[in-house]
Amino acid sequence: MPHWRHAPSIRYNAGMSLPAPDSDALAASHALQHLIAAEIARNDGAIPFVRFMELALYAPDLGYYSGGAAKLGKDGDFTTAPEISPLFGATLAHVAAAIMAQTAPRILEFGAGTGKLAVDILTEAANAGIHIEQYAIVELSGELRARQELALAAFPQVVWLDGFPDSFEGAVFGNEVLDAMPVNLISKTPDGWCELDVSIADGQFVFVERPAGEEVAAQIAAQVPDADDLPVGYVSEIHGVACGFMRSLARMLTNGKGGAAVLFDYGFPGHEYYLGQRATGTLMCHYRHHAHAEPFYLPGLQDITAHVDFTAMAVAAQDAGLDVLAYMNQASFLLGAGIGDLLLRTDPAQARDYLPQASAVQKLLSPAEMGELFKVLVVGHRVELPETLLSGDRSHRL
Repeated sequence: MPHWRHAPSIRYNAGMSLPAPDSDALAASHALQHLIAAEIARNDGAIPFVRFMELALYAPDLGYYSGGAAKLGKDGDFTTAPEISPLFGATLAHVAAAIMAQTAPRILEFGAGTGKLAVDILTEAANAGIHIEQYAIVELSGELRARQELALAAFPQVVWLDGFPDSFEGAVFGNEVLDAMPVNLISKTPDGWCELDVSIADGQFVFVERPAGEEVAAQIAAQVPDADDLPVGYVSEIHGVACGFMRSLARMLTNGKGGAAVLFDYGFPGHEYYLGQRATGTLMCHYRHHAHAEPFYLPGLQDITAHVDFTAMAVAAQDAGLDVLAYMNQASFLLGAGIGDLLLRTDPAQARDYLPQASAVQKLLSPAEMGELFKVLVVGHRVELPETLLSGDRSHRL
């Protein structure tokens, strides 16, 4: 019989004042809850949280990303950098040009959202004379892929893939991809580290603790600095799935003749991620532009994310054969890549045109907005970044 005990330190409030879903959305969530409950029943009464999160986000037709709910923009659950300003994508077109000049005129984007980033990259490339032979998108959400196909109908070089190609040469982009990958939840007990599983009690999903198995214990030892010194009751995440993604990325790029991946996301290096004062972890949920920390609320209708441990991502990539080319905050990367020059293509004297663009760029750059919390990790194979991009490099701090 598995050794579980309820995790009393974690409470989820079912009575949050969030917008009510419509009847179809509620029915879909109930169907997903039944599917998860059936899997729990088949597995002796509990499944690892990483599996719960996988089903909540990606269960066929019912998960948050695989179902039909609108995710992004003012009517969705969150807003990403490409939705804020077209200059984000325009800047990345020039980053892509520097990578493609050393490799091949191809771009691969993971999780392309509404297609806005692809539109902005391809539009800038056309205007700037940057040749892109193919723009491939790997998208797991059927609903988002349909939106992308509409948004990108004017660009015949766009193709969709169901997964990693065997090899790739060119520029790879992933904006807020790593944070959407399922995580293992871990907690420190008087007896050592436990993994948090999901069970059912009184008709509700609940957390139960189980001593960390061999694989999770090894990941904790590798990923969590000073794990033995963290206090009892400490809860956090480890990122085995995202580390696996980095290994797949490395395999794809090292099978090719050269390429680099530029990954944007919110997170920290390991020595900042696992601070004693960050004792409840970083797990966060997004529902209709409301952020909260209750992963059992309406499964399938809300996003569930965790901040990224960029040290773990860099180490996974490096161990699998890639070079860590750069790590810095989003502000340093975009400024080094020339977003300021692109903004100044609009005359500041034309206030009606310039001020909204400047305000949007400020959101991308400001430390109080996205400029500091969002980081950029660049890994690659047989590629060098331009010196202008490296002035803000902090990879020595990973």
